Amino acid sequence: MTPIRLLLVDDDPLVRAGLSFMLGGADDLEIVGEAADGSAVEELVDRTRPDVVLMDIRMPTVDGLAATERLRSREDAPQVIVLTTFHADDQVLRALRAGAAGFVLKDTPPVEILDAVRRVAAGDPVLSPTVTRQLMAHAAGTSADTRRASARTRVATLNDREREVAVAVGRGRSNAEIATGLFMSVATVKTHVSRILAKLDLNNRVQIALLTYDAGLLEDDGH
Repeated sequence: MTPIRLLLVDDDPLVRAGLSFMLGGADDLEIVGEAADGSAVEELVDRTRPDVVLMDIRMPTVDGLAATERLRSREDAPQVIVLTTFHADDQVLRALRAGAAGFVLKDTPPVEILDAVRRVAAGDPVLSPTVTRQLMAHAAGTSADTRRASARTRVATLNDREREVAVAVGRGRSNAEIATGLFMSVATVKTHVSRILAKLDLNNRVQIALLTYDAGLLEDDGH
């Protein structure tokens, strides 16, 4: 099995050393580089070709938000997991909207950080429905009217079936759960999710969830 290539980005050398020590022993993971600031990330990504970047959100020169936005705008961009000290934080939300696949707290047990890296490398987000709801509630008061109008315009490009799948993704449901609830195969759900991502120019399911929330779809269906 080819190991997952991981890049560590944090301005605290003790945090980087700790992460390297905790994660470096996994057989299916290879730490291919470290950076102390977001300004060094793009060059390191070009040189080391990581599958996943574990990104501190607060750094002095170029923070994790700006670095995430730059990375996720590139073709063949690596997945990004944001490292933070807060569950609900404006910068975390902005990073997720920019295309981060999820976030982990800095005090998360090593086995859970490793699991998050594995899941993201496999294409799965690392936000539970509970955490997603916390973040959405935190976002509720920030430029809600502007975001809603923009989100509704984008969602209007979806057909009825795609909209149903998008709402189910917004509820945090897995492909199997969506398939059961909407009476379709898992393969068909995956096809719909891929089309939604392409139509709305999104990176992952987390962004679908945030967009359905912004558009008011989760309210419209009675939840």
